[in-house]
Amino acid sequence: MPIPPSPARPHSPPDPEAEVRHEARLWSDAGWTARVVKNEDDDGWAVEMYRRGQAEPALVGPWTMGRDKKNPKPLDAAAFGTLVKTASEVVRRHEQHLHAMLHRAFTVPTAQGPVQVTLDVVPDDDHPFATLAARDAHGELLAEQRVAPGFRLTAAGAAAWVAGGCRRPAG
Repeated sequence: MPIPPSPARPHSPPDPEAEVRHEARLWSDAGWTARVVKNEDDDGWAVEMYRRGQAEPALVGPWTMGRDKKNPKPLDAAAFGTLVKTASEVVRRHEQHLHAMLHRAFTVPTAQGPVQVTLDVVPDDDHPFATLAARDAHGELLAEQRVAPGFRLTAAGAAAWVAGGCRRPAG
């Protein structure tokens, strides 16, 4: 049984190369690793869920005490399945939120047909930027402009940009 981490020996993420492992406090399978650790905030236990290849846990939550009220309840297949499902949902929601923050799209009706206006932000640490683009109903690029990463695209702004001939917007 692995030794729980202590403040003197901080825990590190599980080995991403590990395949299948089914232990009382460490369970790896299907691209995920669950590890039961001592909760530093109180006398209880916590479980960390890592996605294979990730250094940070996707989910950290409280873990149940065992019958002796000192040690954690051992991991098992049912608990691991529930943890994988929960951690996957957390990751999916995070990815959806990130996509929503970095991508906006509006459809603008025109006499020539609908025009799809998109804003895609590239969150580079050194030189972030955004691309404002217009495409026709067939996906043909009509216009593309590089804009500031903080550029705000609204439905009215998209319509005005298309109506103005897709010229470089102010700001």
